[in-house]
Amino acid sequence: MEVCELLAPDRIFASLKIPSKKKTLLELAQRAARVTGLHERTIFDILQEREKLGTTGVGRGIAIPHGKIPGLDGIYGLFVRLESPINFDAVDNEPVDLIFLLLAPETAGAEHLKALARVSRLLRSVAMCEKLRTAKNAKEIWDLFAAGAASRAA
Repeated sequence: MEVCELLAPDRIFASLKIPSKKKTLLELAQRAARVTGLHERTIFDILQEREKLGTTGVGRGIAIPHGKIPGLDGIYGLFVRLESPINFDAVDNEPVDLIFLLLAPETAGAEHLKALARVSRLLRSVAMCEKLRTAKNAKEIWDLFAAGAASRAA
């Protein structure tokens, strides 16, 4: 599964201004609720519980909040680039500005892990992250994700 298969152009937000980790998770839950049809509080609670296990701020300005949700009909991704980096309790103590939310059905085992690994691998690329940070808008970000998938398929 490619990263662009987890996303859609309308699930990419190129310039959000959110002041804190908690408000970011709330905003992600609200946006994910519109896409999935699930209640935002359910999504937020799952994200909060996951953060209690350990931060999803993986370092170098990147966070990958994720969770498994009962009743979800597939794997969903949302990508957010923040206007200003925020404290996300990242493993390297650096602020976060690139966030990829990943939600999977409660029954997703290997599929969830494969999707998480694919997102992590892509965002591990310093060059890709720099391009994501300098893209002008959501369409350019979408094109970067689609090009990443195309380059691996070639």
